[in-house]
This record gives sequence, structure tokens and C-alpha cells, in this order.
Amino acid sequence: MKNIVKELRTQRDLSQAALADLLDVSRQTVNAIETGRYDPSLPLAFTISKLFGQPIEKIFFVD
Repeated sequence: MKNIVKELRTQRDLSQAALADLLDVSRQTVNAIETGRYDPSLPLAFTISKLFGQPIEKIFFVD
């Protein structure tokens, strides 16, 4: 699954660590999501969607 989490994070000038704190996950988890090595759980995807104010399908999509 592809995503635009890194783009959204950098647009808001957030570090991976800062985003991890906001999401209550580790920085490594944010890195894994951004690089496509980890697909977030549905609750985490909803949290990311809410945080960035965009629908899940605009953040996460199939290649």
C-alpha cells in the first residue's frame, strides 16, 4: 500500500519523532509507514486521517 504520510508530515514541518508523539507510536513505526514497510491498523489510519484532515483514501491507496 502506498501513502503520502511523509509529504503531509513535511508540509507541516513535523519530524518523524513529533508525528510519532502525536500518534502515540514509535518513530520507527512512522518511518515504517512512510517507507511502505508497515501498513497501519485501521484505528491508526483513522487517527492519521483525522490529524491531517484528509480522508483515509487520499492518504493510503493501492499502487
